[in-house]
Amino acid sequence: MNKDRVAELIRELIREVGEDPRRDGLRRTPERVAAAWEFLTQGYRQTADEVVGDALFEADVNNMIVTRDIEVYSLCEHHLLPFYGRCHVGYIAQRKVLGVSKLARIVDFYARRFQLQERLTAQIASEIMQVASAEGVGVVMECRHLCMMMRGVEKQNSVMTTSSVLGSFLESPETRAEFLSLIGHRSF
Repeated sequence: MNKDRVAELIRELIREVGEDPRRDGLRRTPERVAAAWEFLTQGYRQTADEVVGDALFEADVNNMIVTRDIEVYSLCEHHLLPFYGRCHVGYIAQRKVLGVSKLARIVDFYARRFQLQERLTAQIASEIMQVASAEGVGVVMECRHLCMMMRGVEKQNSVMTTSSVLGSFLESPETRAEFLSLIGHRSF
């Protein structure tokens, strides 16, 4: 990402909304915004292999592994406004387990780009299924969208819930029910 170019575009935006980018409080804002956008969109400049690294371990297990309440922050692709919430991930290992922090890193890898919550949920599930060679994967995400809260319909308490289930989580109602129970959801 060319941070100098982004900073100049932000200066232009500040002028377009009727402000003076040379004003004391705004003087360094373009550079700060460019640095923030570099961080918030770093998913475009990473690969899944870099994110997972060597944190895939051989293990003689065949049980459900669940990580709940992974914080997620992303930018909706329709308004470039933030959405944020929690992501719950479960998978059934087949001879390989992911380092626990890598589940959160996979969430961040896909969240740090312009997104739709629906697609983000599916991408996380698909990546974990592939990387871990899992028997099944379940991902549930619950987010608040600033595009619904700050503008438009201005609904402050709305929460969007999305899910993606693959493999045994899709094929077996019992497996799906166990996952939903472990994350505290009744059913879908």
